[in-house]
Amino acid sequence: MAAMVVEALAERNRVTIVAGRPSYDPTEEYPWRLLRRETKGNITTERVGSTAFPRFKMLKRVSNYLSYLALALPRAIWIRADIVLAMTDPPIAGIAGAIVAKITRRPFVYNIRDMYPDMAVGGDIVRHGLAVRIWDSMHRWALRHANKIIVLGDDMGARIIRKGIDPTRVVVVRDGITAAKELPPSEHPVSQEIRGGLKFVALHAGNLGFYGTWDTLIEAGRQLSADASSAGIGILFVGEGAQKARMVAAASGISAVKFLPFRPAGEIPFVLGAGDIHIVTVKRGLEGVIVPSKLYPILAAGKPVLVVSTPLTDAASIITKAGCGVVVDPDDPAGVVAAIRELAAHPERVAEMGKRARAIAPDYDKLTELKKFVNVIEGDFKE
Repeated sequence: MAAMVVEALAERNRVTIVAGRPSYDPTEEYPWRLLRRETKGNITTERVGSTAFPRFKMLKRVSNYLSYLALALPRAIWIRADIVLAMTDPPIAGIAGAIVAKITRRPFVYNIRDMYPDMAVGGDIVRHGLAVRIWDSMHRWALRHANKIIVLGDDMGARIIRKGIDPTRVVVVRDGITAAKELPPSEHPVSQEIRGGLKFVALHAGNLGFYGTWDTLIEAGRQLSADASSAGIGILFVGEGAQKARMVAAASGISAVKFLPFRPAGEIPFVLGAGDIHIVTVKRGLEGVIVPSKLYPILAAGKPVLVVSTPLTDAASIITKAGCGVVVDPDDPAGVVAAIRELAAHPERVAEMGKRARAIAPDYDKLTELKKFVNVIEGDFKE
């Protein structure tokens, strides 16, 4: 989405990106250099010499963040920009963006992808303490100084407003999806390979990070495995993430729970086609802190959604209104089991939910959402 925003803005504006060396599944390697500059058309990328450790170790990830900010902040101050735009990776990038905007006296647009420090605390990454209180105070300062705050969903917008922010400065722009003309092929050999011979698959595709109700899902798999009548029904995780090793250990010996690595980008349609239902999960307390964008490809694929969260999440609201899935409490593994069994026993209901999901996918068209984002920049600030 960030790349699409940059490309769209560059159609009528000059855009300078202050980036670091990539560390998250990088497709390119950049030898260390204090500053590397590359210009293509109206887009200039200035890549500072941050560390580029793999992100699965927290201390190394923090090193990437801090080395990037230490070099990017002074560089950004010296760039003659009309508007400062910051996202939330690294987690304090929004605070850095607000500082740059304050020093340079420029408008500040804050695009919140994940809400920090709320996510770090709710995801058990850090504990409450003095450092978190300082972080939260600085984040609220950044929010107050943002001319516009772009969020991913209504739940995130509501959470921002509860922090005392003027609702007129909060804009919802979802990531969205460009729906393919044809549904993903469920009978393709790759889809069948992913299914692994299961007759009914509840599939979670994506990052296995700190935000999901993983214990609930694994316990649900344990209960499915213990019931002979649920033979052939499985919960399948496709992806990687900081919690995967712990999850694999917890699921040891549970036949109904399986793990697969990320598939290449070209095989994503087959991953979508492999699931009978797809899982979207948000831990209790993280409503509006993270907004899983995986929902939109699922809708476009015409697949029902099993939302394991409270009813307060954006995903729960969307699928309940459309009738294209089921919402289960995030602390209720038996409820997850009951929902999966019910759907597995009624393929006609699964098919109807899939049609409803496909029908609402155009409501979240990626290009339409992108235009909203660009309009925040060009419509509100550009002279």
